[in-house]
Amino acid sequence: MILVEACVNSVASAIEAVKGGAHRVELCDNLFEGGTTPSAATILMTAQKIGVDLHVLIRPRGGDFLYSELEMEVMKRDIQYCKRHGVKGVVLGVLEPNGQVDIKLTHELVKEAFPMSVTFHRAFDMVADPFQALEEVISTGCHRILTSGLSNKAWDGREMIANLVRTAKGRIIIMAGSGINYENAKQLVRFTGVTEIHTSSRTSYPSKMKYQSKNVFMGGIPQIPEYETLLTDAEKIKMIVQSLNGEL
Repeated sequence: MILVEACVNSVASAIEAVKGGAHRVELCDNLFEGGTTPSAATILMTAQKIGVDLHVLIRPRGGDFLYSELEMEVMKRDIQYCKRHGVKGVVLGVLEPNGQVDIKLTHELVKEAFPMSVTFHRAFDMVADPFQALEEVISTGCHRILTSGLSNKAWDGREMIANLVRTAKGRIIIMAGSGINYENAKQLVRFTGVTEIHTSSRTSYPSKMKYQSKNVFMGGIPQIPEYETLLTDAEKIKMIVQSLNGEL
């Protein structure tokens, strides 16, 4: 069986993902920044309302993956909170200025997370040497790597993902993510040999606000939509699962 992990941005999205047949949920916030750690209440309520494993993104801010001592302390405390409230795994990653994995700091977070499962997130796609980084992540004790093959979309990075799977030789799980849908999921799995995929599968819903200001942008960037909500689409998840099961 190919495990389907849904990347969700809210409690409601998590519920929809499970309705669609997702086997695991990764919970995060601020998807327009690539994801950050969700609020304590969102973590707790999601853990209470879904019947599948919950993994939580541990990332204190957007931007790069070079963290200060203060940010490391924030991440450790977020990990402790997740552990206390029944979360099954965390998703994290720390890099050095030269584009290598920060083995020492990542290992500190992995130790803090024990016995939870740990995924090294798409910071991996920002490394200088992916095969050196693969060995570095393995040495930290992480259980899997989420990657798009150092491309914007997993399909574009499929050759790199396949090479990572072959090089890993089962020492760590390689999970493909970014741009995966029911049209390419099965082909991607066959090409790369991955056993886990990661998908957002969201649909945009227009705001119910009748008055909509056209002059102010809360994030300061006009490209970020102010009057729409992104919600995981249970039907899209279902179609991916069916595709992988040979039902489509």
